[in-house]
Amino acid sequence: MKITLSQYAGFCEGVQRAYDIVENITKDPNVKRPIFVLGSLVHNEDVVKKVEQMGVQKVHVEGPLEDFFEKIKDKVGTLVITSHGIGPKLYELARQYGIPLVDATCPRVIKVQRLAKNFFERDTQIVLIGEKNHKEVRGIFEWAQKIAVLIETDEDLCGLVLDPNKKIAILSQTTQDQEFVTRAAANIAKKYPHAEIIDSICLTTHHRQTEIKELAQKNDVVIAIGSPESANSTRLWEIARRVNPKSYFVQRPEELKRKWFSGCEKVAVTAGASTPGWIIADVMKTLKEL
Repeated sequence: MKITLSQYAGFCEGVQRAYDIVENITKDPNVKRPIFVLGSLVHNEDVVKKVEQMGVQKVHVEGPLEDFFEKIKDKVGTLVITSHGIGPKLYELARQYGIPLVDATCPRVIKVQRLAKNFFERDTQIVLIGEKNHKEVRGIFEWAQKIAVLIETDEDLCGLVLDPNKKIAILSQTTQDQEFVTRAAANIAKKYPHAEIIDSICLTTHHRQTEIKELAQKNDVVIAIGSPESANSTRLWEIARRVNPKSYFVQRPEELKRKWFSGCEKVAVTAGASTPGWIIADVMKTLKEL
């Protein structure tokens, strides 16, 4: 059985950067302890466990941000912002409460945040294509002062109403499905020809999604590795499944089933941007032993 591993599988630059930042601050005696990360550093349980083993704890925002800071002000030494980013209010409150921040936001996400902020300040209507409950999207939405129009589904597109007399800018979640973003942007531009379309999907996401379509066509079976919490991992699986119904999603090697590979000659393996290399290596080893 021939096994082909995606050349883009595993940590993207933004996730690797976030992981390295956290690893480095745990070794820096000048960083105030205890260190807390604002939610999961990345959407992968195995990475989260590794981070916890470094002595970094996880904390979640519950309720208004002001109440959150009141609760943590005497408990947190340093607060880490995850690769997904966060809204501007947290930065302001951290300064007010004197809590040091370590910002591990992906630079590509920061770019979209700044665009949202700039378009808002220029009184431009913002359309944000992405998953409404995704951490990255919520953060970008807050940089747009919570007045962006969120588009997650085709149903959202059908109900979209904008002011044709105002400028319009279209942004997207950096890990969105390229096909959906292209279709949605074209739909909006057809109705509002003056809309400005900004390609804010990260290049690595684009490469992964383009490659998995080709791999799904050329292979008998596709294995997508990632956490169910990871939007970009599950999206790779969904894209593969549209092309090849024998596409399967696993989080760890023990989830592989021998029956999937009955009569199979060629297998393609991909992995999301938050999937660590050690998990990919374990899955590859198990596949070779089947």
